[in-house]
Amino acid sequence: MKSEICIFLIIFTLTSWITKTSDNRETSKKVVYLQEDKEILDKILHLYSNEKKTSTAELIVKVGNFLKETPYVAHTLEIEPEQLVVNLRELDCTTFAENSLAIARTIKSQTPSFEQFIRELQNIRYRNGVIDGYPSRIHYFSDWIFENNKNNLVKDISKEIANTPYPLIVNFMSTHPQSYVQLKNDSTLIPEIAAKEQEISKREMYFIPEEKIATFEKLLQNGDIAGITTNIKGLDMSHVVILQRVNGRIHILHASTTAKNVILSEETLEDYLKKNKSATGIMVIRPL
Repeated sequence: MKSEICIFLIIFTLTSWITKTSDNRETSKKVVYLQEDKEILDKILHLYSNEKKTSTAELIVKVGNFLKETPYVAHTLEIEPEQLVVNLRELDCTTFAENSLAIARTIKSQTPSFEQFIRELQNIRYRNGVIDGYPSRIHYFSDWIFENNKNNLVKDISKEIANTPYPLIVNFMSTHPQSYVQLKNDSTLIPEIAAKEQEISKREMYFIPEEKIATFEKLLQNGDIAGITTNIKGLDMSHVVILQRVNGRIHILHASTTAKNVILSEETLEDYLKKNKSATGIMVIRPL
């Protein structure tokens, strides 16, 4: 099996974007999207308009399944200057998970609308919900977990499930700046990225090792979001997935680099990890 690796290695220039301005009251930043993105969101909000009482996790599974067969496309966020990119037509592993979470939270909000979705997505994707250049975007998924756990959008449940430390040194971005167009074009950003990597590496983190998945699978739930931990030097995660229980077993709903679209895996999470040579386990968060 070819390994799923959803990481930013080579950045391509985006083309054919339509840029529209949305006055986000909190940041007054531009939002980049196509009319089709808004139409997709409107369809989802209409479809689940009567499900405000459904849990965020269950809504994530429903939204994720709605987005099945959406093409896998990497690097859709790479636009300069840094702006909030909304792209529901093309997804990678991380944007699939964060869009599903943002849409689920929008459905449950008092004002389910495109504007509300923008606010939710920005709060999820950017540190403290503020767009302030490329470093303000949350690039490492362990940091994504930390920030969204801190902001009570999700709960990191890895420690309470397995209580297994995940010693980690992240430095891939600062040691491979040529792989990131923004860092390649502006080397002055590298020290800020490196400082954030050092901060992340000092944190106490936990995970569920691959060999313990079978033992703890019963504690995983529909709509949990998992980062696949990796043995790739300098990285924390190689892939991001949504967990879905099928016939009593946990499978993964994800934007697949091998299938080239969003799919629900035929194999279980346990089997997926066993076949993935770079995978070492998972970090798990539960949407609130």
